Amino acid sequence: MKELSAIASAFEQARSEGKACALATVVAVSGSAYRRPGARMLITEGGQATGGVSGGCLERDVFLRARRVMERGQATLATYDTTDDDDLVFGVGLGCRGVIRILIEPLPTASQPCHLLRLSEMLPRREPGVLATVWRVEGRTEARVGSRLLLSSRGRLWDDIGDPELAAQIESDAQEALQKDRSATRIYRLPAGEAEIFLELLRPPVPLVLFGGGPDAVPLVQLAAELGWHVTVVDGRPTAGSQPAAASRARFPRADAVLLCRPEQVRQQVRLDSDTVAVVMTHHYLTDLRLLEVLLPSPVRYLGLLGPKSRAERLLHDLSHAGVAATEAQRRRLYAPVGLDLGAETAEEIALAILAEIRAVLAGRTGGMLRDRQTPIHERGRVAERRERQTSPVMERPLCAVSAW
Repeated sequence: MKELSAIASAFEQARSEGKACALATVVAVSGSAYRRPGARMLITEGGQATGGVSGGCLERDVFLRARRVMERGQATLATYDTTDDDDLVFGVGLGCRGVIRILIEPLPTASQPCHLLRLSEMLPRREPGVLATVWRVEGRTEARVGSRLLLSSRGRLWDDIGDPELAAQIESDAQEALQKDRSATRIYRLPAGEAEIFLELLRPPVPLVLFGGGPDAVPLVQLAAELGWHVTVVDGRPTAGSQPAAASRARFPRADAVLLCRPEQVRQQVRLDSDTVAVVMTHHYLTDLRLLEVLLPSPVRYLGLLGPKSRAERLLHDLSHAGVAATEAQRRRLYAPVGLDLGAETAEEIALAILAEIRAVLAGRTGGMLRDRQTPIHERGRVAERRERQTSPVMERPLCAVSAW
């Protein structure tokens, strides 16, 4: 989401300066690739690039194709097949054993509407959505390559598909992708051809709530901000003499929100939902005790607690005696000591270990070494379901083949 936000901002800036732009989007991957579908790169006529579609191996060729796309005003689909050994010598030299398809399209000028502008309006609201992109069309249809439909939890925000019946089916499938929380590729059989659509799930930034405004919280906030997460710092210590409060904007300029909040005020002042990840690092036993009393029964997805395991067990024991016994499900969501076992010692290293663990938990991974992994790093294009839609003589509903990753 951070990359998408940066691309939307760069596009608005380029439009205000009257510069032509092209957008390159990875729409399909078969086999191995550095970036997955949904990766983007914005290229301006002045040569500025924002984002990326690979680890740097495809960007130069995509950049050259984008210049031609801007000159001709016509979208193109570039296919990079790295499964052939000859590619190492005569091709782009990836050696990744994958097929990558990238849609490269010219973007509208300042006088025309664009889906990126609607995206930039949606992003600050931190709501999930689905962006459906037409990337292959065969036969006769009003839909064109580069047509899109943008759906948020509040409804349709953008639609230039051109075919009302196709748009209605795409919206229905986008709703399903939103509910299932995963992207998908679908092929729609049309009366006189077919269209292939990439349904991209747009997840809002990870909402991290950090309890504690000590010195070791500073690098954690900085690194989380670099990841594009939405960071809230909460600390209850007020101003002491000439010293500012621990929870201050001066101490945490990169935090999205900084709250001076006591543990008993957390329920009323801090958003704690099933998407929230929380880390407690106040270095104060009684404060941690009161925070755990609030956080353990909350629906937060992840709860990390700084300090040794014996301290965490003592906290849980004291809570139990106070009538707040942690359930098995709550214990599974509690990570104490917080962080992956990286041998971290400095505040910066500890921050890395904490955020790496959170990322692994969100991805459903254990955080082990990739060389020891026995399955592919990324989910391959497995078929999630197959569903037929009977063709109607009036509506001419299509047969829909589905693959999701």
